[in-house]
Amino acid sequence: MPHRSPDRRPTGRRWSRGAAPEPPEDDWEQYDDGPVLSRPLPPSRSPWDQVADRYGPAPEERSGRRPRRDEGPERPRRRRALLRRLGLALAVGFVVQLLVMLSLRWVDPPTTAFMAANPNGAIQQSVPVEHVSRNFLAAVIAHEDAALPYRSGAFTWAQMWSRAQAHLSGAEDPSGSTIPQQVAKNLFLNQEMSAWRKAVEAGLSFELAMVVDDRRMLELYVNHAQFGPTLYGVCAASWYYFDRPPADLPVDQAVQLVGLLPSPGHVQRASGGGMDFEVADGKGWLSRSHVVNAQNRVPRHIERLGFTPVEDAGVTGLASDQPPSDDDCSTRPQAVADLIAAEGTD
Repeated sequence: MPHRSPDRRPTGRRWSRGAAPEPPEDDWEQYDDGPVLSRPLPPSRSPWDQVADRYGPAPEERSGRRPRRDEGPERPRRRRALLRRLGLALAVGFVVQLLVMLSLRWVDPPTTAFMAANPNGAIQQSVPVEHVSRNFLAAVIAHEDAALPYRSGAFTWAQMWSRAQAHLSGAEDPSGSTIPQQVAKNLFLNQEMSAWRKAVEAGLSFELAMVVDDRRMLELYVNHAQFGPTLYGVCAASWYYFDRPPADLPVDQAVQLVGLLPSPGHVQRASGGGMDFEVADGKGWLSRSHVVNAQNRVPRHIERLGFTPVEDAGVTGLASDQPPSDDDCSTRPQAVADLIAAEGTD
């Protein structure tokens, strides 16, 4: 075998292990379309494009409308924007409602939903609860909400559940609304008896009871409850029916006033004072029946418990012990005097 020089390279295409030699630059010229590595890759095409190539564009594409597949990302964005606006509106409403509730701890509302809805107008003047007869306050608690000073919150859930069941079955309400519920209704709602309105009333009273104590709740109630066709609050009612300030109401007159609370629209002042149930609408019997019912029940509660529930609600002392003030309703409101004169029952 002839001797091969170690410095001589092989002339074939074979080479030993190791790095492959680079091909000559002119080797790329054998490809008509240029170097393979520099060819652009064909764009990827979706199945929808392939269908369009075969059958033509969709009708909405021919008409210039954007394809539905392009609308997909837009709908979630619009939905999120709508939800953000809705959430912002709810947050603003909650803050405004909270501020209104907090203001009721100190501010007497100039009007209420019930007063604004009265087509014949409303006569009302607020008076601090300390200047209201303890006979009247005790009668209100006994007649409307005996558990007010001893209950945490606007109502108990067991009571609310039993009332809801009675409403859905068409049965008689077993307990009636509590004072916080009536305050929420008087201030913000109407007389509708639907389940929806009752649910809103429960929610508002729950929030109200969280920020307003029992003393203030009682004060809001006696100043804005309805006692006649156009009379609201104990200040106007005591002067209209009995010609006296609310601080001087005796038990019998206090009981007559709270008897009007369930049905205050079918009564008028009697000539010279008192209550007259012979009214034009012929429904005076309804208001009278509630007054008689109160006369049969409430005095026994006052005799048995005295003013303890009133004191437990946060109103201490007697009305007669309070120093005079500009808002104590010690003089007859002019609006009440004008109403009595117009009726001719002075």
